[in-house]
Amino acid sequence: MNILYVENHAVFAENVKQQFLSGHSVTIVPSLSVARKKMADENFDLLLIDYDLDDGKGDELVRELRVSGSQITVIAVSSHNEGNTALVKAGATTVCSKMEFDNIQQVINSVNNVKQT
Repeated sequence: MNILYVENHAVFAENVKQQFLSGHSVTIVPSLSVARKKMADENFDLLLIDYDLDDGKGDELVRELRVSGSQITVIAVSSHNEGNTALVKAGATTVCSKMEFDNIQQVINSVNNVKQT
């Protein structure tokens, strides 16, 4: 699976990639602006997005994607409930809090199963 992970804490993101997402192709970007460029240039199967980013809030990008008609699966991955709630309101498919990242593969599997039916 080709995953775009929007996270501005590089060490955390790299650890997540190595520990929990090693079976996937993961591109880590630190900001909304870089995420927009990557999404324009490449096709991704899944978007993992944090709420608090250096150049804005993650829900901005999620809202843009939904308004444009994009059906990409989006998983909100903020460390706080308020951020995850805002991401879901903007159109994120589901949530996997940073505090529960050891469950990310199960969350990915569950949204893929729903998408395939």
